[in-house]
Amino acid sequence: MGPYRTSEHELAAQVLEHADDTMLILADRGFVGYPMWKAANQRASKLVFRLRENQVLPVERILPDGSYLSTLYGSTKARRDARRGVGSGEGFVVRVIEYELKGTARGQESATTYRLLTNLLDPVQAPATELATLYHRRWKIEQALDEIKTHLNDSMTLRSKTPELVRQEFYALLIAHAAIRRLMTMAAQQTAQAAEDLSFTAAVNVLRRRLPATSAIPPSAA
Repeated sequence: MGPYRTSEHELAAQVLEHADDTMLILADRGFVGYPMWKAANQRASKLVFRLRENQVLPVERILPDGSYLSTLYGSTKARRDARRGVGSGEGFVVRVIEYELKGTARGQESATTYRLLTNLLDPVQAPATELATLYHRRWKIEQALDEIKTHLNDSMTLRSKTPELVRQEFYALLIAHAAIRRLMTMAAQQTAQAAEDLSFTAAVNVLRRRLPATSAIPPSAA
């Protein structure tokens, strides 16, 4: 969370400060770049970022699973200097995984090409198909944001008028979302289901119907 003029990249950099070597970081194509990759790599985390369509990473070595190794440089000049053996040659050895998925765009049957960038270089330890599957789990983040912005906050805006109260309202939404998701997890365990298969909207509607019956209970008795 940050001021209106703070970019997503600035906020992402703040998130990376809390990363460590136990984590796998997934990022959309808007975040792939040398500065962000360098910052994430310094945390010793495992990284899987999606590449933009216009990003060029030459094939340096093809691996048995069809992925390939390349080097990520800070600029085209840095890449040219490295080829000539001049300059610092500061670059990161990376692995590129390319694949297609059909019918990913709404109403379209054509295939969409994905290219993933990772610092997991061993195709045996980290198979390309597993990393591709993990990357698409990132969509759960988008779903969570939609749940908070659309289903918990119909107007998709915060009503508070001061920064302090905006932060308070923001955290209240996060707490409410976490509480609902916790209740959904408990309900799913009772019926041997996966919590992610339950409808968040249905859970919100059930709680809204039940809340009037509990409004008279003081917090100390809850």
